[in-house]
Amino acid sequence: MTRPLLHQRWPELAESLPHLPLGDVPTPVRPLAGLGCQSPLWLKDESGYGHGGWGGNKVRKLEWLLPEAHRRGARTLLTVGGLGTNWGLAAALYAPEQGLTVALALIDHPVDGHTRAQLRRLRASGATLHFLHTKTRLILAAPWLFARHSSMRGPTLPYFLPAGGSSPLGTLGYVETALELAAQVSNGLLPEPGWVVTAVGSGGTAAGLALGLRLAGLRTRVLGIVVNDTLRLDSTALNALARKSEALLRNRGAALPPLGLSSDDIRLDRGWLGPGYAHPTAEATAALNRAASDAGLALEHTYTAKALAALLDLDASGRFGDEPVLFLNTFGPR
Repeated sequence: MTRPLLHQRWPELAESLPHLPLGDVPTPVRPLAGLGCQSPLWLKDESGYGHGGWGGNKVRKLEWLLPEAHRRGARTLLTVGGLGTNWGLAAALYAPEQGLTVALALIDHPVDGHTRAQLRRLRASGATLHFLHTKTRLILAAPWLFARHSSMRGPTLPYFLPAGGSSPLGTLGYVETALELAAQVSNGLLPEPGWVVTAVGSGGTAAGLALGLRLAGLRTRVLGIVVNDTLRLDSTALNALARKSEALLRNRGAALPPLGLSSDDIRLDRGWLGPGYAHPTAEATAALNRAASDAGLALEHTYTAKALAALLDLDASGRFGDEPVLFLNTFGPR
């Protein structure tokens, strides 16, 4: 079994930050041809990551979060998301394999075919679902949720995870991915990208990439396409999350070099959100159809199609110049 790159670089983390492998590494990179881009366009495809019933970027976070739940003696994961939550489904499918039950607090958003399919999967997963409808009702229900899901065998609280698993610990999943990408660049599998473009739904993927790219010594910057209006998602917030993950690594014993993370490491574009989270847009639909027909790439409307729509428009306007651009596909259907 291959050790995670964080453990290989800083062996002292193996004891203080345990890791549970849930997928096969590395995920593939390839040219993303057929979309007519001016800049050299590459794909890092996370869609196949994960051995369980769901894949994609959420599984990377669970590899660090599930061992922490055991370290705390928790018996239940409590987390939140929208009705069609990919994150909640991944947690609901992988946590029981580690002896943990899962409770999900869900808030409303527009319902489409993908959402209905996700709800069927969530109901079949065995997780306890709480339909709280609004963020306000979720906040008010928090004390009851903690009491409801505390263990009757001793005062053990559920292990609470924020939306998307985007805690400082969960964010290490994409620190690891950035180190993996750097190894693929070093091995000549792709040129060093000028930009990595990814959807930003809760922030952990973009923040982890930015930290990992600096640790790897790459000059690559992260361009996050904001697709969620229910959380604070700006460069300051994401940079703060990256710095918290950096502090976590240092506190657990890693002798990291000076990094000097700044707001320039993560650039955000909010122009592709549309009316709000999970609301479809014409640009995203066009990008989704174009990706499927011209590049053989399966996306979805809420995250990845909006991110690709932004990438294609920015490329057409010359935003990237002649630098290679890497699109991160985080969607992991099964």
